Amino acid sequence: MKNLDIINIITKYQCDEETASVVYRLIAVKVKDPRDKETLLKISDQEREHAAVWENYSGRHMPASRFKITWHILLSYVMGYTFLIKFLNRRVRETVKCYKILEKDIPEISEIICRKEEHERILIDMLDEDRLKYVGAMVLGLNDAIVEITGTLAGLTFALANTKIIALVGIITGAAATLSMAAAKYLAERADGNSKALKASAYTGTAYLITVILLVIPYLLFPKDMYIAAFAVMMTAAILIILFFSYYISVAKSLPFIKRFAEMACISIGVSVIAFIIGIAAKSLLGIEI
Repeated sequence: MKNLDIINIITKYQCDEETASVVYRLIAVKVKDPRDKETLLKISDQEREHAAVWENYSGRHMPASRFKITWHILLSYVMGYTFLIKFLNRRVRETVKCYKILEKDIPEISEIICRKEEHERILIDMLDEDRLKYVGAMVLGLNDAIVEITGTLAGLTFALANTKIIALVGIITGAAATLSMAAAKYLAERADGNSKALKASAYTGTAYLITVILLVIPYLLFPKDMYIAAFAVMMTAAILIILFFSYYISVAKSLPFIKRFAEMACISIGVSVIAFIIGIAAKSLLGIEI
């Protein structure tokens, strides 16, 4: 490898280490537990020390990437700091593999690799974010909403053939189903003796309601006679919701992404197709025209 290539690689790693230092320090501000806060600050300091090692070899000062810092902090607000740290840990594994290529050229890199592997173990044991405890509740709400509401809207699309009426029925059905799902979750958790049953039901209901809103919006945006286009956009939105949440679960819970996504997508599409056919058949058999 040429010296210029090595310098370019080193400056990239230097910038990444500076960026990671800032990100871990910003995450520490959000963490309530004093020990976890101290751990994150310590890791932040060590990342800066790693950057200093790279600087000795590059001979340049490389500031942290503002774009990456903004992106990572946005991820932490939208998806939680647990997701962000596990996302960073995935990147660490890839980085460690790359670092090993330079072990012969940079003696200090062996210590940096050991530290990074230690960081991963510490962070996985440390993380205990509130929303991650209720992933099961969110999955319940989202899964039920995806299956029930896509099925309902698919069946109504040809049965009613009017986006505004479909949206109205979808909103009423979705609101009632949200309350029903949240209440059922609360009663189930209370029966199991969970002191935080209300919180679990809130997560379930919120996930359900957000999904309903996202699925109904296409019917509100399109003219009343463009129900097929609204249906296509609604199904696309459903797939994107499944994609987003499957990725979140795969990172936050370290579960396989493809299998979970394929399973949810197949169930949702299958139910929608069946409901779509039932809607056409019901309209034809009952002779209803709207």
